[in-house]
Amino acid sequence: MKYIVKFFIAFSVLFSSVVIAEESVIEAPPKGNLRYTIMVEEFTNEASWSGGYSIGEGMSTAMTNILNKSGWFVVLAEKEMRNAAMKEQDFATSGRAATGKKTPQMGRITTAQLLVKGSITHVQETGSQAGKINFMGVSLGGSGGDAEINLTIYLIDTTTGQVVASKDIVGNSGSSGYSIGYSGTDLGGLTGAFGGKNKDNVQKAVEDASGQITNYLISQLENIPWEATVIMSKQGKIIINRGERDGIEVGKLFNAGEVEDLIDPDTGELLDSEMSIVGAIEVTKVKKKVAYCKQVEGDGTISKGMSVFTQDR
Repeated sequence: MKYIVKFFIAFSVLFSSVVIAEESVIEAPPKGNLRYTIMVEEFTNEASWSGGYSIGEGMSTAMTNILNKSGWFVVLAEKEMRNAAMKEQDFATSGRAATGKKTPQMGRITTAQLLVKGSITHVQETGSQAGKINFMGVSLGGSGGDAEINLTIYLIDTTTGQVVASKDIVGNSGSSGYSIGYSGTDLGGLTGAFGGKNKDNVQKAVEDASGQITNYLISQLENIPWEATVIMSKQGKIIINRGERDGIEVGKLFNAGEVEDLIDPDTGELLDSEMSIVGAIEVTKVKKKVAYCKQVEGDGTISKGMSVFTQDR
């Protein structure tokens, strides 16, 4: 009997080494990486899947969380949260509420440069025990079923409303997962930790899809220009509306100048923009949402309202 037990243990170790896949990784942003503001809309459930929670809301919740954890973006609250904030602002200015320094103020909500939208086109669950081996009444391996979620995602430039990137994604519950995963407290109304031990197979597929989408969005950033604006220029002191939150560090160099939008006279569509560089600025001090700079190149005067771009644009 002891030989059978030894065989069983050895076989278990061997089988485990075969089925355990290497975890997928969302790479940390490089030093000095500039972050884009981004917001995730609730995904449309075109698959007509129904369960104990809203899969569209759950997908957007998972995406918001994993984008925030990735460190590549300044992630803004979902539409429902932003609407709640705006209602609170409306109430504060209605004359029915006490006011003070902490009263919510109008016109202070951060806008998103990028918007993520998606459609869930297919959800499939199976009860398969594929990969399970029974030995002397003990089960080895197997997952007790599987789930697959098919999505189409769109990355939209909010300035123009144009889709700048799109991709079909297939998330699978059998994936090994991502090193940055969802770890919130609920999934679209589902009680319990989505990142905990009791995830169902659809949740695992959503998590896998979220990781794939995040890596895809990161890969598209090199094609999207990063931009800031000069909000004050006085006595040699230049302040721009981006700061530590956006990845700016002391010593970073930018070009500043006037931008002229090229508008199609027939349709009103923004076709392109032309920048006339006035000079270069260097960051001397950084706060959370703003950066202090000085002009280091150029004969022209950098003034309030001018646009700021990376020097490689």
